Amino acid sequence: MREPIPSVWEGLPVVDAKTMRELDEAATSKHGIKALDLMENAGTAVAAECAAFLGEKGLSVAQSTIVVCCGRGANGGDGLVAARVLREGGATVSVFICPPKSDASGQYPELVAVNLAKAKAAGVTVATAGSGAGLAQALAGAHLAIDALLGTGATGKPAGAIHHMIRELTLSKKPVVSVDIPSGLHPDTGYHSGVFVTAELTLSLGLPKRGLLAAHAKAQVGTLKVLAIGYPAALLKGVPFLKKS
Repeated sequence: MREPIPSVWEGLPVVDAKTMRELDEAATSKHGIKALDLMENAGTAVAAECAAFLGEKGLSVAQSTIVVCCGRGANGGDGLVAARVLREGGATVSVFICPPKSDASGQYPELVAVNLAKAKAAGVTVATAGSGAGLAQALAGAHLAIDALLGTGATGKPAGAIHHMIRELTLSKKPVVSVDIPSGLHPDTGYHSGVFVTAELTLSLGLPKRGLLAAHAKAQVGTLKVLAIGYPAALLKGVPFLKKS
């Protein structure tokens, strides 16, 4: 018999991807919190947990070399904030980011573009993934890798530059911290299509996601922590407690 996914974890409601989207929208539309501020809060909290993670391994931030793999969406934006904060703390930080979509604009979304510029200004080394920029070599010399490729809005089998970076992360055998959810895992079910990140630590933003608590996802999730990112208490009180599956 399949072990049910709990509806509550450490006193917090366990939510699906749709609920998280609604929370983000409500935080902005009803509570006036800017999406850029939520991203800043998330990335800063991720950086703090990465510093603690390194400390458990006997390393200070200033002694550490870190590789951050970023997608082109909000999860990548969170990773860029974390990269900047860690660099400001003295770490040597390299970002490998997916190229923007090949649409008419050829640009990253505004939140990602803003934080990409800030990361570069702080001294983060940035390369476009898949451009022969040496991700494998960077990972070989890293103490930690951060997976900020895919968040709860992504489903389906990772492809292209994302697939390539997941493969390199796996081959590197370096400790990985995943932002929100290990890339390649379905946020609601915890299943994967065969292309996925195995994290030593997963930092779920705001609230725990259903897929992270599925028994079969434990090996990919590793240790799970939930990070507060600035949602007002009034907003979280309105979150429905999901029925046990």
